[in-house]
Amino acid sequence: MSHSSASAPGATETADVIVVGAGPGGSATAAYLAMQGLDVLLLEKTEFPREKVCGDGLTPRAVKELITLGVPTPEDEGWIKNRGLRIIGGGMRLQLDWPDLASFPPYGLVRTRQDFDDILARHAVKHGARLRERTNVVGPVLDERTGHIVGVRAKAADGSGRSVGPETVFSAPLVVAADGNSSRLSLAMDRPKRDDRPMGVAVRTYYTSPRHDDDYLESWLELWSGNEQGERILLPGYGWIFGVGDGTSNVGLGILNTSAAFGKVDYKDVLARWVATMPAEWTYNESTMTGPVRGAALPMGFNRQPHYAKGLLLVGDAGGMVNPFNGEGIAYAMESGRLAADVVAQAFARQTDAGRERVLQAYPGVMKDALGGYYTLGRGFARMIGNPEVMRLAVKYGLPRTTLMKFLLKIMANLSEPHGGDASDRLINALSRMAPAA
Repeated sequence: MSHSSASAPGATETADVIVVGAGPGGSATAAYLAMQGLDVLLLEKTEFPREKVCGDGLTPRAVKELITLGVPTPEDEGWIKNRGLRIIGGGMRLQLDWPDLASFPPYGLVRTRQDFDDILARHAVKHGARLRERTNVVGPVLDERTGHIVGVRAKAADGSGRSVGPETVFSAPLVVAADGNSSRLSLAMDRPKRDDRPMGVAVRTYYTSPRHDDDYLESWLELWSGNEQGERILLPGYGWIFGVGDGTSNVGLGILNTSAAFGKVDYKDVLARWVATMPAEWTYNESTMTGPVRGAALPMGFNRQPHYAKGLLLVGDAGGMVNPFNGEGIAYAMESGRLAADVVAQAFARQTDAGRERVLQAYPGVMKDALGGYYTLGRGFARMIGNPEVMRLAVKYGLPRTTLMKFLLKIMANLSEPHGGDASDRLINALSRMAPAA
């Protein structure tokens, strides 16, 4: 079907919607749109399977999105269930099960991004999306009259994602940017990052280890660095150990930019020093490392806006949708894809370009209604723990209080009953509603 009054000149392929990037946000968007009967072109610059820097841990919020999308997660196909979160810090070790809620499953999962993204992309294809791998989008095609994006220019990509060969033009009346933190497409459409939003950095690697089948995700709250005066500084962030179930553990750390130490720290060195403190029988050492330490940025709290304008709609990391409380991105990438697809399907049911545009303009409000207040709380939390003294006191006095930590697990993982629930659910929901959705 065709819904466009303007198309990209010289286009070799056309679609109703072009989705740029086949990560969790892009593939979820493409799958939902294809289910709605739209013609979707999913462009990915690399080739599957491919690696992404991530902790590989999926909270119950992410699992809910997988269930809603219809992706099977049987244990005999490599999906590793976990029961909750083990928190270590201040000389304490606290093990918390995921909350038992009607709105979320009572378990999380672990799956490497190398497998996970491939599974989601194939799921989108199964539902009718047209996937083009090794297709590197190099820029937008604009309607000269309106300034709206009406397609993209792309080149074939080699195995590392670098462009080779001549340009190809793809045409669609709507383009979804799901091209990650850097989102070159967003930048080309004059949508830079906001400097008033937190940013994180994550580094991780894999080790062969007997801890590969741990049924709890593990979070270490004390990450230390030093300054030029030789003082030890407690960093705002956490280290993680996630058993992958294949003989390896994913070991990494995430740190926020709200600390004065951000950008002055060698994160790989922090990781190495932290790992060196672990028991030898866990076998986290250079000889058991299965690959290099890799790093990535974590764009948080809606750090790129507006989420829709001039024919370009943002999902996932491209729209800065990482949770400022815990650095989780996959759940929110998929959630934004689901919400975006609902809006887009309604828009394409309109009979005129003006009617379609009016519906698409609602998408930023939909995202703010869903996550805006919660992310405002998260941004405040990120600023607060950027103070090393606050972080130290939180670890010292918070961890011994199990009831408080159960509440913090709920709010940091965004796991509360939207209606009813207990007092903690009602408090979280009230705080999110009261916070301005900026």
